[in-house]
Amino acid sequence: MTLIKFEPFKELETLHDRIQRYFDDYPNFGFNLSENFYPRIDISEDKENINVIAEIPGVKKDEIKITLQDNILTIEGEKKKETEQKEKNFFRSERMYGSFKRCFTLPDLVDSNKVDAKFENGMLNIQLKKIEHKVKSEKVIELK
Repeated sequence: MTLIKFEPFKELETLHDRIQRYFDDYPNFGFNLSENFYPRIDISEDKENINVIAEIPGVKKDEIKITLQDNILTIEGEKKKETEQKEKNFFRSERMYGSFKRCFTLPDLVDSNKVDAKFENGMLNIQLKKIEHKVKSEKVIELK
């Protein structure tokens, strides 16, 4: 007789991973409340800059608007659906279309005059120069 180790929570972990992948792939939780496209975005920083990289395939350069106000970066645009159908019979349709608007509060203050944005091959790269932190001086106030 062979003994098999019983792990009651192993199936739950697998189920959790499958559910998590579903929610990662469909940020609107699987409900098509409106036709929205949500580009995937990475935000990182180094000593001098905050770097934003967004995957926005199928969107033209002139259809993207980037704004920076009060340390909030906003990226918006629209991925338009092809209008020419010509009697197509779809076996599967997974591509998402529609307008998008993503807003991010940046972790450090940035100089709005020193922002560099490039869009090439569906990849948007934004580099925002950080404002140098001023050394805070402490002044002791004498009580009278």
